Amino acid sequence: MDIPQKIAALASRAREQLDHIVNEESTKNAMVMPFIQSLGYDVFNPTEVLPEFTADVGLKKGEKVDYAIKNDGVLSILVECKPRTTDLANAQFSQLYRYFNCTEAKFAILTNGIEYRFYSDLDDTNRLDTRPFFTFRLADYNERDIEELKKFAKPVFDVDAILSTANRLKYTNLAKVSFGKLLKEPPRDFIKFLAQDFYDGRMTQQVLDEFTPIVRDAMSQYIKEQISQRLKSALASTTGEEPTTGTDTLPNTLDSETPVKAEDDIVTTQEEIDGYNMVRAIVSSEVAPERVFMRDAKTYCAVLLDNNNRKPICRLHFNSKTLKRLELWENEKQVKHDLAALTDIFSHKEALLTTIKSYQ
Repeated sequence: MDIPQKIAALASRAREQLDHIVNEESTKNAMVMPFIQSLGYDVFNPTEVLPEFTADVGLKKGEKVDYAIKNDGVLSILVECKPRTTDLANAQFSQLYRYFNCTEAKFAILTNGIEYRFYSDLDDTNRLDTRPFFTFRLADYNERDIEELKKFAKPVFDVDAILSTANRLKYTNLAKVSFGKLLKEPPRDFIKFLAQDFYDGRMTQQVLDEFTPIVRDAMSQYIKEQISQRLKSALASTTGEEPTTGTDTLPNTLDSETPVKAEDDIVTTQEEIDGYNMVRAIVSSEVAPERVFMRDAKTYCAVLLDNNNRKPICRLHFNSKTLKRLELWENEKQVKHDLAALTDIFSHKEALLTTIKSYQ
C-alpha cells in the first residue's frame, strides 16, 4: 500500500479502537508506531527508529524522548508521545525542546496518536519553535495534508525540500485559523470597515449590532457560492491532460512587457506554490530569489526569471489529477518529466541551474 492507503487504514482502525487506547503505551503501540511505519521507517530496526532515545542534556541526565528517527544514519526527527486523550494545545513538551537544541535533528513531532504537530527551528536557529509549521490530524485530513505528510517519508526525505516551504506553510495555516475566527465572530472594527463601503449613515453601536449577523451571513454565502462555481467548472471540464502549446523550442514571442490575459477560472494551487518555492530554492545559488517569478495559466504554471517570458526556468504541469510533470528546457527543447512526488523536482537541480546560467 502507498502512504494515502496506509493512513486511511490507520484512521479507520483508530476509530474502531479509540475506546481501548487509554494511556500512553497503548497510544504508542496502536497509533504512533504504525504511523511512523506508514512513512516507510522500520520501527523494529533500532538503527532506524530508536525508542526511548536518551541523551544527556545540561543538568538533566538520562532524560528520554519516545522515538528518534534516523535517515541514512543521521538523526532527523524526534517524536514525543502523549496519551490519546491529551489536548496538545495545552501539552508540555520540554523534553522535546531540550533534545532538539542539543541534537542534529531538524524536525520534531508532538503527538497524541491522533494529532501530529510538526516543529522545526524556523524562528530561531537551533531552538525549537513554540508553534508547529504543520499539523496532521488523523481524524480529519485532506489531500493537501497527505501531500505535506509525504515529504517526511523515508524514500523522499529531504531536509532542504521540507524547509523550503515550511515557513509559508506555517503562516498559511495560522492565517487559516485566524480567517476561521473572523468568519465565526467578525470583530467590530472589521464590521465597521466593511459597512462603510455600502452604508452611508452614521456608524452607531446599534448599526454595528445590526450589521454583524448580516456581514457574517454574507461572508458565508460568498464562500459557498465560490465553492459551487468551482464545482461547476470542474464538472464542465472534460480534459484530463493539458493541451500542448504547439512548439518544442524556447518561446520567443513574448517578453515581460507583453500583457497576459487574466482568466477567471485560473486557480493557483498549494502544490504549484510549493513547486515554485522548491525551484526558487534550487536556483538561489545562481540568482537572487526575488528575481524568480511565478505566472499561472490555465494549462500550466510558469516559473520565470525576471518575470520575463523569454527567460523561462520551467513549467509546472500540475492540473491533471493523476499525473504531475515538470517541463524543462534541455538543449533548447522542451522536455516533460513525470513527478512521483513534488520533491522529485530536486532531482532536476542540474538542468534547472543550466537553464539559469544560460541567461547570465
